[in-house]
Amino acid sequence: MRLEDFDYPLDESLIAQHPIEPRDQARLLVVERSTGSLGHHRFDELPALLRPHDLLVVNNTRVIPARLHGRKRPSGGKIELLLIRPVAGAQKNLWQTLIKGTVRVGQQLELPDAVIATVERADENGALVLFPPGLEVPAYAEKAGVIPLPPYIRRAPNDADRHRYQTVFASRPGAVAAPTAGLHFTEPLLRALQEKNIRTASVTLHVGPGTFKPVACDDIRRHEMDPEWFELPADTARLVRETRTAGGRIIAVGSTSVRVLETAAQKGLPLQAGSGETALFIYPGYRFAVVDTMLTNFHLPKSTLFMLVCALAGREYMLEAYRVGAAEKYRFYSYGDAMLIL
Repeated sequence: MRLEDFDYPLDESLIAQHPIEPRDQARLLVVERSTGSLGHHRFDELPALLRPHDLLVVNNTRVIPARLHGRKRPSGGKIELLLIRPVAGAQKNLWQTLIKGTVRVGQQLELPDAVIATVERADENGALVLFPPGLEVPAYAEKAGVIPLPPYIRRAPNDADRHRYQTVFASRPGAVAAPTAGLHFTEPLLRALQEKNIRTASVTLHVGPGTFKPVACDDIRRHEMDPEWFELPADTARLVRETRTAGGRIIAVGSTSVRVLETAAQKGLPLQAGSGETALFIYPGYRFAVVDTMLTNFHLPKSTLFMLVCALAGREYMLEAYRVGAAEKYRFYSYGDAMLIL
């Protein structure tokens, strides 16, 4: 399976640089796999497009302001540090990071609020950075860090992004990028779904920088996903089982929810609660065990996210949907419009 098979042309002017307000006024392209039709809707019409007893599975991860600006000691050279996650099992306050700027082992980094951190390891995969003992790094980042907007948003983050680049159900800090399909939900829309007996359940997948990692091999089957931490709670596993029994559909909100559900299914059905790391790569030919339908945004060409939606709906059908979306001036990527694959 060739990388070029997942390419498509796109006018860069369609890449959304700012979010729609209010959130649920985004456009929604409805893809009907059974008929091959494409329908144009608005996101707040979602309750009318779903059925009673359907289950929406959302990702409740919360984006941390993971980008820290600082300087190297003693040279004063500027660096930019992106927090990824704490090193599991480390006895010290050690974090996996990505650093923009050249650093060496033992280098001291002067970060905001006079925090001094030290580089313990540095290579092509990033750096391990030691923070002062007792410093609560996530709380520190909330105060001193910057929301790490995706690279295709070509502007500096502002105060509004701290709120707007989070879903309304974001509750578990740990992501460096938002699960963007969930950005369109509002509290009134969630109530409207509940009134129609459409339930919502949560999983957690802390989105890492690998979500923007390009596929570098011509044969996509050789690509390796970066591992990301996930959790499937017992209540969500139970709701999936109950939905199946009642004849409802499992609707994954975003690729991250898809990957949690399908990763958990690899241990057998019915789903059981669990947590761990997933590096599941879903591309055409994959057989879905849990997910019936999907809410998603428009993704980059040649990306693993686009390959995932092609696995669910078919490559040719997705290429046509994206062609129509571009022709109809849908807004693309993280702050863009949405798609419902039925």
